[in-house]
Amino acid sequence: MLKLFSGTANPGLTKQISESLNIPIAKSEVVRFENSEIRVRIEEDVKHSDCLVIQPTANPSDTHLMELFFFCDALRRQEAKKVIAVIPYFGYARQDIQHRPGECVSANVIIRFLESIGLYKVYVVNLHDEATEGVFSIPFKNINAFPILATEIKKYIGDVSVEKVAVVSPDHGGVERARKFSDVLFDNADHTIAVVEKKRDMQHIHQSVALDLYGDVKRKTAILVDDVITSGGTLMHAAQLCLDHGATRVITAVVHHDFGPKAPNELQASPIEKIFTTNTVLLKEEQKFEKLVEVSVAPLIAEELKHLV
Repeated sequence: MLKLFSGTANPGLTKQISESLNIPIAKSEVVRFENSEIRVRIEEDVKHSDCLVIQPTANPSDTHLMELFFFCDALRRQEAKKVIAVIPYFGYARQDIQHRPGECVSANVIIRFLESIGLYKVYVVNLHDEATEGVFSIPFKNINAFPILATEIKKYIGDVSVEKVAVVSPDHGGVERARKFSDVLFDNADHTIAVVEKKRDMQHIHQSVALDLYGDVKRKTAILVDDVITSGGTLMHAAQLCLDHGATRVITAVVHHDFGPKAPNELQASPIEKIFTTNTVLLKEEQKFEKLVEVSVAPLIAEELKHLV
């Protein structure tokens, strides 16, 4: 028997997944104390049951991670048969290598926590770097949300021929990501992508400079493809560079919107026409803006989980 639990990070997404799977959300209690500690309590009989916990670990990442760990521990103490985590947005995934000497590799640390707490399997949506999958020693599934974004963008643009549309990676690290998106967008692999040469300032967070653009965007709609927006600086610089190279307009396809405080206003004022993204991260009211188009990943996640029901 499958039981579905919701963390507090994105209860609306859990509700949508629950409705898609046609199973109710099981009862639990999350208490936050004045000293910032939290307590998780399972309020249903889960003995010998497979249990799903849905909890993105976006801002505040540390708080949401600890809540996920506590859910897993509470379920195992109640003798759940298996505990499976669905982490639509995997916090710390971009800290997957040592960028400078002396740094921790935070993504690996989080993975070790998830394994040691006793999770049976982990599902995520568009992990930052697919190579990180190899760090997991427990079953792991990386769900690709770019096809649903490509579908929505096709509806918005209409004609997505290679003569009129250019798919652009905002940096060299995202080339494979952009290529996979473009294969879905164009329904074939007979195309090229454009790439922005970016220099990141490793001494200052959220600062980068777009240096040059390689590829043809002239008189085309440029679609910038990335996995996550935080400050929006990378995308805004890349968008301006595309326009400087003759693009007629720029839209973006980005899976996760883990916005910093200034990002919504700056993105709304930017030259980007539309920002297509998903609901892996819960948006606050003040983070919503006109250019943002949010597509639900609930049907996609539910499809991956339906064999468990």
